[in-house]
Order: sequence, then structure tokens, then C-alpha cells
Amino acid sequence: MVFIVILIVCFLLQMVAPWWIIIVISFATCGIIGKTGRIAFWQSFLAIFLLWIGYSLFKSLPNDNLLAGRVAVMTGIKLWWALLLVTGLLSGLVAGIGGYCGYHFRMAMLAKKTDDKIA
Repeated sequence: MVFIVILIVCFLLQMVAPWWIIIVISFATCGIIGKTGRIAFWQSFLAIFLLWIGYSLFKSLPNDNLLAGRVAVMTGIKLWWALLLVTGLLSGLVAGIGGYCGYHFRMAMLAKKTDDKIA
């Protein structure tokens, strides 16, 4: 469920919002419906990894990877597909950390609420 929500919402919002919206969406989604920290991280990571790789391929393949190849050479990677892989890994890691933090934020708030009732 987390995977699908993050994938769809980020796909729609990245058309109008900056790239870092993936952090906000992952944080909020995993903060609301994340089951465990492991699920929060990996579902966020995989959703954004696949979204960014897929969108990069969708934009890059029609022009024979011309821009991706030039950016890859400019950054020193040399291979356009390696640039796409690095981009996917970095964006997935950012989203995964955001999701993990969102889950633990909810757990901290639930613990605080329980402590307030006891005291």
C-alpha cells in the first residue's frame, strides 16, 4: 500500500513540484500508514527508484540518450545508463530515509501521547 501511494502521488506532484517533494510524500505516507521501519524504508526506496528510472528512460530513449550521455560524460560517469542508475539510487535513498523518519516520527508521537496519559 505504501509503495502504490508514494508512486502515484509522487508521479503526479513531480510534474508541478520540485524534486524534493519525494521526501515530504515519503515522510507523510510512512508516518500515516507505515507498518514497520523496514517496510517504510524499502517501500519508499523502491517506489522512487522505479519512478525515477522509469521516467528517465521514458524521457531519454526517444532521443537516443543524447542528453543523458552528455550529462554522464560531464559528471565523469561516462555511461548514460550508469548515470540513470546513480540517479535512481540517490533518489531512492533520499525517499527511503524520508519514509523511515516519517515512521519513527509517528512512533515517537504515539509514545509521547502514551507518556502524557500515564503522567
